[in-house]
Amino acid sequence: MARMNQIPEIPSEDLEKYSSAISLSDMEIFVFPELLYSLVLANIMSPRIWEWKEHEWFAKLDTMKPYKKIQRLKQFIIDNYEFNLDLDTWGLTTKESEIERFKPYMDEGMISQSNALFGYQGDKHYFSLDIRKHFGLDKYNSSIIPFWKTETLEAMDAFKFKENYRVGAGECVSLSTLYAAALFIICEIPLEDIFLIATPLHSQNFINVNDGVLTNNRRLVTKNMWFNGTDLTGKAQRALRNEQVTIVANNTGFIHTVYPEATIAPDSFEVFRSKLDAFTTTEITFEILANFLRERSEFQKCFQIKYLRHGKEQYLPIERAFAYEHGSPYKVSDNATRDKLLDQIDEYDFYTDPIEGRIQINKLGDYLKNNPISHFDEENMRGLAEKIDCTRDMERKMSVIEGLVDFVHLEPELPEVGEKTFGGPGPIEIQPGSSRDEIIDHLSSLRESHTIADLAFYASRDLSSTHWKPFLKAGLERNPVIIAATKELSDDELVQTMQDLTNESIYDGPRAAQPDEVWNFQRGDGLERAIALANVWKSRHPEASIEFTAKGSEVTLVWGDRKIRFESAKGLVKELTLKPI
Repeated sequence: MARMNQIPEIPSEDLEKYSSAISLSDMEIFVFPELLYSLVLANIMSPRIWEWKEHEWFAKLDTMKPYKKIQRLKQFIIDNYEFNLDLDTWGLTTKESEIERFKPYMDEGMISQSNALFGYQGDKHYFSLDIRKHFGLDKYNSSIIPFWKTETLEAMDAFKFKENYRVGAGECVSLSTLYAAALFIICEIPLEDIFLIATPLHSQNFINVNDGVLTNNRRLVTKNMWFNGTDLTGKAQRALRNEQVTIVANNTGFIHTVYPEATIAPDSFEVFRSKLDAFTTTEITFEILANFLRERSEFQKCFQIKYLRHGKEQYLPIERAFAYEHGSPYKVSDNATRDKLLDQIDEYDFYTDPIEGRIQINKLGDYLKNNPISHFDEENMRGLAEKIDCTRDMERKMSVIEGLVDFVHLEPELPEVGEKTFGGPGPIEIQPGSSRDEIIDHLSSLRESHTIADLAFYASRDLSSTHWKPFLKAGLERNPVIIAATKELSDDELVQTMQDLTNESIYDGPRAAQPDEVWNFQRGDGLERAIALANVWKSRHPEASIEFTAKGSEVTLVWGDRKIRFESAKGLVKELTLKPI
């Protein structure tokens, strides 16, 4: 990576933000929204993702259209990364300590909007459950909450070293920032067309390609898929249907639901808003009506479907047809395959006469065939309501209509523009097709004037071009896993254990892992293992003063009469003292 001629001291008021660029918890990203895009840029600078370009899976990618490229990338991510939300991965903290830590930046009421464990209640799904039990927190007191850290690409890849993991892994923010970087590098989608969307419980991306594409953890959702009424799509919709969008970000900046200042370009945010609105809105056709009934099964009892068998009319409760969809390639909503589906159903399930009290969906299909209806067309919606005559219960009839309108039109709760003040350092303009070196050089040139570009180097963990204080602050304050895992070891056993770990870093060059990454993946360069040892030692002996010295190929820790040596390939030179707490 490119080096800065002089690494500036971090102002004390910015130290919490810069150290958060190292630990990258969900809470930290909510409080410091610049961090979300800084991780995207860190992944773009990572040599690991550039190696993908040479992978045989992406051969001839340049001959494909944009959406085909994105599909190719999706399958690669599905094959190589799992979704992980294990609370034990990055350890636990407390509500009190996090609230105290962020008090200078955001009050407790605002923090409670960011996390279900602080009182946020936007997602109805989770609050129909006991959320602490759902996340496995019921075994702790009510103050304990998970760190839920976001992983860099290197940490995601390193999960393959962790027991019971087959490939890499990461949580939703990790996957969304990985997708954003890969969409730019591998698929050559311009950064201005990739929007990151964060809600209190989820993170995903909207890609301005064709009618729009939404990433959802490892998978993709197109506009057609958004309206297919399946359980998988229902889960993909949950965040935008039930939660406040807290952050929207792209290369021009961000907008945050809490902060009055926004740095995203207003015209860029308007493109996002209008494209997302079009993505989540469709006309009412027969296919959409059938998809709606697939999702809202409680309304199926209002409908029947007519079928000609041997020239004779037969009538089937539509819930029987939907039941037969499971395991079948044929769908009720597909005009081309619906008869094949019905032909598979036992004749005994059919009635010879129309079923009283149920509307024939075929008639509605004929009505909608040449007259698709928009949800805002009041006259045609009234006409549709009159045709849904399966019941004299007007309340139930209106429930069907209201449910259908809700199905065909979603207006996500985005940050309000009205009271925001827009302004910022300007867009980060790196073009598809640029080389990695060109991108790093450009981002280096922006560091003094662009906070997100500067934070990207901290998120990438490059200790040769960043100040060490944020890295050490995060390392000594927010790495509880290694401390808990080694608590039964004696001091001598602890030292020996750290010296015996595999001498291999998950990061290239002068980039460094945090102590919990060293422990979780059971490996680390000597410099990383020395810092990990110092973290545990300081937790046991806060009164200790530790002298840390890195001299290229060797790192030493000295406290009292102990001197511990580690071999290092990081090539870093540094002397510092970890003072008594």
